[in-house]
Amino acid sequence: MSNLLEHDENLERQLAGEPVAAPATGSLLLHLALAGAIVSYYIAGGFFKSNLWGGATSGGAIRVNLVSSAIPLPSDQPPNQNVLATEKPSPAPAPPTPKAAPKIDEQAIPIQGKHEQPKPQVAPRTPQKNPQPQQNNRAQYGEQAANNLPRSTTPQTSANGPVSVANGDFGTRFGWYVQIIKRKVDQNWNRQEVDHRTPIGAVATIYFKVDRSGIPSNFRIDRSSGSPTLDNSCLRAAQRVDTFGPLPPESNDRWLDVTYDCSNAPR
Repeated sequence: MSNLLEHDENLERQLAGEPVAAPATGSLLLHLALAGAIVSYYIAGGFFKSNLWGGATSGGAIRVNLVSSAIPLPSDQPPNQNVLATEKPSPAPAPPTPKAAPKIDEQAIPIQGKHEQPKPQVAPRTPQKNPQPQQNNRAQYGEQAANNLPRSTTPQTSANGPVSVANGDFGTRFGWYVQIIKRKVDQNWNRQEVDHRTPIGAVATIYFKVDRSGIPSNFRIDRSSGSPTLDNSCLRAAQRVDTFGPLPPESNDRWLDVTYDCSNAPR
């Protein structure tokens, strides 16, 4: 029985609608409050704006300054690029006033015994004219002032030490061959053959020929030293040489005319 009653109560609750009056009333009041807040905000905002923009006086206006870096506004005067220029430049100093010449009193009585010293007259200075150096446009090369030193000229010969070759410029062109002749004759000269009584500095000159193969021949004494032992020892020194070697192939001489000096030097 109790279960049946509970079932009936639940059914009645389901069939009965939910209360609408209370929520509807609360929603209406909430909307009214929101609408009043909005109206109050606009009223208050309009009041404060009139105080800020219009000011205390009637007929106030807004001041707007337009500034643009893209298009410059025209100016009455061109801009001055000089950073040191001023609108009021300082005036230049006035030139000094010339000194006035002292006035001479013509009515003054001259003092006796006082003589005025004459002023020295200064002669005008004439600038000295320095003579301008003459320009020499000629190139200076290979020129030298002459000197007073004594000079002498000596003919050049083909002699090379005690050896002399009388075949044109053979001694100049082939000095090495002349040195061979000198060395070989000197090596074969026996100075012990010379008498010790021979004067110091005596010179014996011999002559011989050298053919294309370098063999000497035609030996003779060209100039005697006055000592037979010195002359013969010098002649035998050249005769002991078998050959000096063939002449240079560049030489066109068929033979050489050679003279050799043997000097008796101190031992």
